[in-house]
Amino acid sequence: MANIILLGPPGAGKGTQAKRLVDERAMVQLSTGDMLREAKTSGTEMGRRVAEVMDKGQLVTDEIVIGLIEEKLTGAQGGGFIFDGFPRTLPQADALSALLARKGQALDAVIEMQVDDDALVARITGRYTCGNCGEVYHDQTRPSKVAGTCDACGSHDLRRRADDNELALKTRLMEYYKKTSPLIGYYYAKGELSTVNGLAEMDAVAAEIAKVLDKT
Repeated sequence: MANIILLGPPGAGKGTQAKRLVDERAMVQLSTGDMLREAKTSGTEMGRRVAEVMDKGQLVTDEIVIGLIEEKLTGAQGGGFIFDGFPRTLPQADALSALLARKGQALDAVIEMQVDDDALVARITGRYTCGNCGEVYHDQTRPSKVAGTCDACGSHDLRRRADDNELALKTRLMEYYKKTSPLIGYYYAKGELSTVNGLAEMDAVAAEIAKVLDKT
């Protein structure tokens, strides 16, 4: 059992690797976005607080997010937790550390998925998916065999995310470097940071992550 954080800029492949860890190691993925959407419709006291804030178009406070994470940590079973999208800032990292200490738990690894920005832009801007089955393609590295048709299900509903363009991605990268990249130094100083090549083939990245986890 291990508790981990996957760090890396948008498009580094954190979600893909988290899903593999859920499938292969029975880990529990704690995605802040998913937790907020779930809480909003849960009818609980915390859910009502989330709904009130989100309905006003306001940002959910760190206190609320920590509260949602605490609910998930309490009584949950599995192979450990993957923190996805949290922490994003140094105060959030401190808050998570305090929460885990209260629960008698700890972080076992923080894995940075390192990428080259130019290569990342090329990866993301060439990406498209099937709207029917979710199969992922790329203009250069994995185009569909027949233009406009999904290899897996035959659908013609191939689409690109609206923010998968160079300008939008560079804006998201700047936000990451300003707010989240300081966590790399933070966890390095605590002796908890490991790095993998986020631009390697999917299976190679998974193997590197497995090596880190097998040492914990």
